[in-house]
Amino acid sequence: MQAVVYWQPEIDPGTVILSTRSPIAGLQPVDFPSVEPDTTVHDPDGTSLTLSDDLGALRVLFIDDAGPDTPLVAVIPLDETGLDRIEAALRLWRMLQGRPSASNGRLTAQRRQRLRRMLQAIDGHIDGASYRDIAKALYGKSRIAAEAWKTSALRDSTISLVRDGRAMIDGGYRTLLRQRRRK
Repeated sequence: MQAVVYWQPEIDPGTVILSTRSPIAGLQPVDFPSVEPDTTVHDPDGTSLTLSDDLGALRVLFIDDAGPDTPLVAVIPLDETGLDRIEAALRLWRMLQGRPSASNGRLTAQRRQRLRRMLQAIDGHIDGASYRDIAKALYGKSRIAAEAWKTSALRDSTISLVRDGRAMIDGGYRTLLRQRRRK
C-alpha cells in the first residue's frame, strides 16, 4: 500500500481550495458533481480529496464546512502562487465538465531529465567524486575527452548541476510544486 502525501495548502499551489462562502451576494456557487475520489482525508485544514485524471492526482481541499454535497466557490489567494492556483482550479473544472486536461507544465520532460542529472551529480559530489568524474558518468568519457576540461561547456554544466542539486537538497525541492514562469 502506498502512503498518500499531502503538502500543506499554503505550500502546494496545485491544491484547489473550495469553500461554501461566496464573498458577493448573488454569485451562485456551483454544485460539485458526483466524482469518486481516490482518497479522502479529514485533517485540521479541512477535508481533502484526491482526484485523478490523465495528468495524475489533483488535491481538492474543502474548508469552512464545505463538502462535495454543498455549493462551492474556489478560493484563490492573489499572491505569487495565484497563477498556479488558477491553473489547478481550471484543471478541476475541466475534470468536472468531462473535458480533456490541459498539459501540466510543472514537470516537463526536459525538467525531469535535468532533475535526474542534478540528483546524479549531487550524489557523486557527496560521495567525493570530482567534477570531471561526475561529468564522465553523466556525459560519457569520450565527450569529456573531446575538449579541454578547463574551458569545457560540460564542466560548467556539471558544476551547475551540482550547485542546483545542493539547492534542491537545501529546500529548493518545493519549487517542483510550482509552474516555471518568466519574470
